[in-house]
Amino acid sequence: FFSPGFQVAPETKAVMKWLRSIPFVLSASLHGGELVVTYPYDYSRHPMEEKMFSPTPDEKMFKMLAKAYADAHPVMSDRSELRCGGNFVKRGGIINGAEWYSFTGGMADFNYLHTNCFEVTVEVGCEKFPLEEELFTIWHENRDALLNYMEMVHRGIKGIVSDKFGNPIKNARISVRGIQHDITTGN
Repeated sequence: FFSPGFQVAPETKAVMKWLRSIPFVLSASLHGGELVVTYPYDYSRHPMEEKMFSPTPDEKMFKMLAKAYADAHPVMSDRSELRCGGNFVKRGGIINGAEWYSFTGGMADFNYLHTNCFEVTVEVGCEKFPLEEELFTIWHENRDALLNYMEMVHRGIKGIVSDKFGNPIKNARISVRGIQHDITTGN
């Protein structure tokens, strides 16, 4: 997952341990500097290829999650190419992370590969470091999109895997035909 010789910071190790201990299913990382929603994989399938479409086996689900956010965002859903983030208009305000730019060690890829959690990265605005007086507007532009995204947690298959006595089975592997990515049950 990380490049050879890459040192993992103690706080990163702590977050990785935390993510493995709690059965999260959906998350979003909020960034600044652009106006788009990216989804895994963020690291290109070919390390020497900078902008290479690198889908996960759950490509359709990730696109649906990213679109749920982008479509509910008043600026991302604006069809003007002249606005902030306008270069993503033809893509519906979303893009596969590695197709935009490839990088190793991202949380979205880690979550997908090592937990049951599906994570997207939301670039909330074109300024990397917005001024304090801009934060209120950014919050209001993203609030309904965040709520819409969180509601997506109710999509898909859910239930309890239990033995013949009704006791939950921990770490049971669940496979879906046609998707080469299994998940496991929680505690």
